Amino acid sequence: MSQTVNKFEKEITKKVRMKYLLHLPDHYEKESSIKWPLILFLHGAGERGDDVELVKVHGIPMIAERDPSFPFITISPQCPEDSFWNAEQDGLMALVDEIIANYNVDPDRIYLTGLSMGGYGTWHLAAEYPGRFAAIAPICGGGNPSRIHELIGTPTWAFHGAKDDIVPIAESQKMVDALREIGGNVSFTIYPESNHDSWTETYDNPELYSWFLGHSLSDNTARL
Repeated sequence: MSQTVNKFEKEITKKVRMKYLLHLPDHYEKESSIKWPLILFLHGAGERGDDVELVKVHGIPMIAERDPSFPFITISPQCPEDSFWNAEQDGLMALVDEIIANYNVDPDRIYLTGLSMGGYGTWHLAAEYPGRFAAIAPICGGGNPSRIHELIGTPTWAFHGAKDDIVPIAESQKMVDALREIGGNVSFTIYPESNHDSWTETYDNPELYSWFLGHSLSDNTARL
């Protein structure tokens, strides 16, 4: 026989590197006992690269830039050029852990959202790390519905423009339908006249942030 069955096992160390924007609310104090909710924001494909200022163009970092009192700690990493969020998942979670370790973060109230490429990243990251995020809000993204069972305990609010000609609405619809079929806690907002930009109206809506704050990991566990 020319082939034998063998097994390989080795522990390796991986170095991760990522630029990111950090927002601390106006009233944040390092020595305070107050624990703040945290939002991890994943940008779209157009903001990739080495100029982290690009990340402020849309979404959560733009909101935080114009409102210093925005009542969440927010981390908005930048995806390297020619990469995708799925390939950066180790760095993203290491960043979240780093912020939790060094800032007054409420570990029960960590939320995940992203747009376009970041919408895909939101679906993916939440499925890769079930139970880490108290709620997720993927915008004009999509994912792998065969892994939707990982999100059964994660409240989800998806958004998409009906006239999106960049990411078809079917990409969000198949994820929402799959999650509904297994009894997941999911809402889906469709903007009838919107094209690809379904994020401006979403992130400008105060109801999104109230919805985030209405969920915590302890509550999610209690409902299962």
